[in-house]
Amino acid sequence: MTISATALPAVPAMSPDTTSRQSLSQGPLGTALLHIERAHRNTGTWQTVHRWLSAAADRPLIDGNSAGLFLGAPAMAYAMNLAAADSDRYAGALHTLDSVVAIHTQRRLDAAHARIDRGEQTSFVEYDLLRGLTGLGALLLRRTPYNDVLKGVLSYLVRLTEPLPSGPSGRTLPGWWVWHGPTDLAAPTPGGHANVGVAHGISGPLALLALASRRGITVDGQDDAMRRICRWLDGVRQTNHHGTWWARWVTENAAVPRGPAAPSWCYGTPGLARAQQLAGIALGDPTRQRMAERALLYCLADSVQLNHLAGRGLCHGVGGLMRVVQRVATDSETPTALTVHLPQLSERFLAVDPPKDISFLDGSAGAALAFYSAEADELPACDWDTCLLLV
Repeated sequence: MTISATALPAVPAMSPDTTSRQSLSQGPLGTALLHIERAHRNTGTWQTVHRWLSAAADRPLIDGNSAGLFLGAPAMAYAMNLAAADSDRYAGALHTLDSVVAIHTQRRLDAAHARIDRGEQTSFVEYDLLRGLTGLGALLLRRTPYNDVLKGVLSYLVRLTEPLPSGPSGRTLPGWWVWHGPTDLAAPTPGGHANVGVAHGISGPLALLALASRRGITVDGQDDAMRRICRWLDGVRQTNHHGTWWARWVTENAAVPRGPAAPSWCYGTPGLARAQQLAGIALGDPTRQRMAERALLYCLADSVQLNHLAGRGLCHGVGGLMRVVQRVATDSETPTALTVHLPQLSERFLAVDPPKDISFLDGSAGAALAFYSAEADELPACDWDTCLLLV
């Protein structure tokens, strides 16, 4: 579909590649999120928002198997939904996109269940936040929360947590064990691995299941699925004088890494702490909630871990850490124990080099969104971080 354009100033020159233009991570859709936040705050204009949305919609939106929360029609629906808020802005386009996303998601669900029925291992593309059904579920939870398709996603995630048949070593593998490696997604990797993080691993499904439960949207087995994930995460949790952290991924022979790494949203302690805090709240498990909050506090007090953050971005940088701290604080019994670190994090944010591009996950758009609220210690005008499964 194509959004009707008006005579507006052109956005900066971008790649003509459709995938780049329709990427929430790297393209104009992600940059639109910053302008949507500014427009809601009355520090920017809706005309500017429309320019950036139009830049991504000047050609048919991707809705094939490669589409997901961060690409194509679902990504456009996510951005437009944030722009619309409680208004009738983009109502016609959103109505059309709702149907496109529902059909797309059901097609993906059918393929995923068929794969499970065959007893095959999964892949990031099937289930993860950026490309898979977890991301589509995050969109549905915000856009059409009482649609049966969302319940279909939740039921699939419950099934994803059930054990697979024994692997080559004879050991029972978790249902999210993928056949490829952590970085090479196209080639089979001997033994495969189970990913831990929010972006590509099981902490993403955990956060979505918990967020849905907090809104009263549940399916059979949802609590059991969250508990299965939490028990597995307990098995890869490490604690020493640096605090508490989790491996980034697990193979049949090892957990990687063996020590604390960068405290990033995507793989590090912050993202995993938020997912488990949400699970603790959803399950009525204050012990898990407090454990998750303490893990984040340990991280914030450890300069060795903080020094691993080299940029301002959301995915791997200080920006993502700041946003997680604020979201965890909103649900904590002692929020000031966390927010007291925000001034120091803001200083660290300003001390590192700014991003070289304007993208959302790694660039200046996402960094600006993270800094926007942290500077004033307030929540964003719109929940742009829904796509990070933080809220």
